[in-house]
Amino acid sequence: VLQNLSQTPVLRELLKEAKMPGTTVKIESPELSVEPQLIKLDQPGPLTLAMYQFLTEMQETKRGVVTPKELFAQVCKKAIRFKGYQQQDSHELLRYLLDGMRSEE
Repeated sequence: VLQNLSQTPVLRELLKEAKMPGTTVKIESPELSVEPQLIKLDQPGPLTLAMYQFLTEMQETKRGVVTPKELFAQVCKKAIRFKGYQQQDSHELLRYLLDGMRSEE
């Protein structure tokens, strides 16, 4: 899941802009015939910052191994079911990760 998200340029760019409070982001969809939306962002929450830091580290690392300790800790704060390192489905992680970041908006 995290490898796939790291290869999503739009997400990486939005997170880069979101880390700076007070930024206005223009979201437009060429596929849909709707007007572009301007969204003013508040201070990002801890999960959003951890996601940004993790994706940045994944893109910039030369070691080949990246450990998502801080991101996982923030996910566990939003979704207690992930504590204890029990096996979970990847789609559950994706859902809780994105829902958690959205709730920080």
